Parts: sequence; structure tokens; C-alpha cells
Amino acid sequence: RRVPAGSLPGRPGGASGPEAAAGTPKGRVLVTRVLADALFLVHLAFILFVVCGGLLALRWRRVAWLHVPAALWGAFVELTGTICPLTPWESALRRAAGGSGLSGDFIEHYLVPVVYPAGLTRGIQIALGAGVLALNFIVYAILLRRAGRSPGVGT
Repeated sequence: RRVPAGSLPGRPGGASGPEAAAGTPKGRVLVTRVLADALFLVHLAFILFVVCGGLLALRWRRVAWLHVPAALWGAFVELTGTICPLTPWESALRRAAGGSGLSGDFIEHYLVPVVYPAGLTRGIQIALGAGVLALNFIVYAILLRRAGRSPGVGT
């Protein structure tokens, strides 16, 4: 079997470190790492939309068509203890990139704890789910009240 000259560990242009040990090209590790970070940012944006999307619906009513199912899903995940499908997908990408998922760059150091806080208990999850439902109940009550007074505004 012929091995390309630049692919041997320790040689100029060759792989080194964990990438070489795992037999994974650096480029693939980088792409996998970027995909894991991008998926994390999508996950974070979804969580922010679940929590705050109702406020967008106050301004643009049509956002409610996206937000209500998202908020219900977020509340379901928290209230039932279900794992969001994005979580294992992101973890698999981080492992494929040779990382543990909790150390390193800005995203992992500062943003990962926002989505995956230490000490998250079942009780806290239930409180978060109930909080999402309560916040959005209030926001949509306001939205429905406005809709009753001035139809067509904000659409």
C-alpha cells in the first residue's frame, strides 16, 4: 500500500499529535470541529428562541407559527427529561474531532456551560420547563389581547 509523502507523522506537511494517532487527517478533524461548533450555535439559538421567541411574536405575529411548536418542544424536553437530539449529535461530532467537548476555544469555554450547566438536576429541568411555559403563556396572552383590539397589526 502506497502512503502519500505528506501524510506520515513527523514528516514535513504530515499529521502529528492526536490526529496522527487516530489516523484522522487534520482537515477532517477541523471540519468536524467546525460542524460541532456550528451545531452548538444552532442549539443555543434554538434555546434562545424557545425562551424569548414569544417576544418576537409580539412584534411579528407570524413568528408564533414557528415559536409555539418550538416552545412546546423545549418545555417537553425539560419537563420529561428527554435528551434533545442535537445533544448526542454534537457530542458525536466532538468525539470524532478528538475532543471531550468541554475544553478549549471560546465557544466551549464560555457558551457550552450556558446550554449544559454543571449541577443541572431534574428539579431544575422541571422548573426551566415550567418557566418556559409560564413566560410564553404571558406573552401569548398579551398577543391575543392585542389581536382582539386591533386585527391585522404586526402581521
